[in-house]
Amino acid sequence: MAAFKPIATTRSATGVLTSKLAVWWLLASEVVIFGGVLCSYLMHRIAHPEWAAYAAHTNEWIGLTNTFVLLSSSLTAVLAHNAAEREDGPLAARWLLATVGGACLFLMIKSFEWYTEISHGYTISANGFWSFYYTAAGIHASHVIAGGLIMLWVANTARKNEELHRVENVGLYWHFVDIVWIFLFPLLYIAK
Repeated sequence: MAAFKPIATTRSATGVLTSKLAVWWLLASEVVIFGGVLCSYLMHRIAHPEWAAYAAHTNEWIGLTNTFVLLSSSLTAVLAHNAAEREDGPLAARWLLATVGGACLFLMIKSFEWYTEISHGYTISANGFWSFYYTAAGIHASHVIAGGLIMLWVANTARKNEELHRVENVGLYWHFVDIVWIFLFPLLYIAK
């Protein structure tokens, strides 16, 4: 008896696997979410020049460090995909775990940063800038958490050399998370 294969891994009406198409649809919806937040931020930032003084209290070095962490984790996600394409699931799983390590490091740095900011009185209710800052960075952090958890699940199956197509799919999601940060970093940390 042949092993059961989910339709998402075998069906391709458009020339693209259904599972990959689903990830692209998910990412399109995420663009709407982050696009709305970022456009609202930009419109408010233009209307409130005093926000530059508030933004001066963000720590560019922490933001830059987190940028390096996320870009490095994108490299390990690419290496995981490369291993999966060579059908080396155990190696793909190890690279995914390295990517999860990057996600954890990002979140630890972000937690330290928020603790520092909040202890200095820069809370979500301090003013409009900090409301947008915590909202945008918080939505992004929730996506980092989700990506890390999904990668753990995918790594577990990849370790057994099963469902290796998922490595690429979770990598697409992770690259999206990185791209969003590439927009957030200059808007929240550099534009003062």
